[in-house]
Amino acid sequence: MSNLSDDTLRKAVTSQKQLSIVKAQIASKEKERKILSLTVRELGSVPTDGQSTMYKGVGKMFIEQDRAEINKEHASQEKTLSEEISNLSKKAKYLEKQFDEANGQLKDIFHSQQRQAAAQ
Repeated sequence: MSNLSDDTLRKAVTSQKQLSIVKAQIASKEKERKILSLTVRELGSVPTDGQSTMYKGVGKMFIEQDRAEINKEHASQEKTLSEEISNLSKKAKYLEKQFDEANGQLKDIFHSQQRQAAAQ
C-alpha cells in the first residue's frame, strides 16, 4: 500500500512542478504577444509617405526591409504565438487534471488508513 502512495505522491509532485513550468511559459508567450501587438500598432501609426521601406533591428545593426514584408513577418509571429499559447493551455489543463486525480487518490489512501486505524 505504501508503494502505491509513494507513486501517487511522486505523480502529484511531478504534475505540480510541470504545471508551474507550463504556466510560466504561457505567461512568457503572452508577454511576447503583447509586445508584438504594441509594435504592430505603433508601426501602423507611422505614415507611409510613398515609401514602403523600413528598418528591422538585427542584433546591433539594422537591415532595410519592405514594410509589407515586416507586416507579413509580424502576422506570422502572431499566428505562431497564438498556436503555442493554445498548445500550452491544453497541456496545462491536462496537468491540472492529472494533479487533481493524484490528489484524490492520496486523499482516498489517507482516509482508508484512518478508517483502518479507527477500526483497530
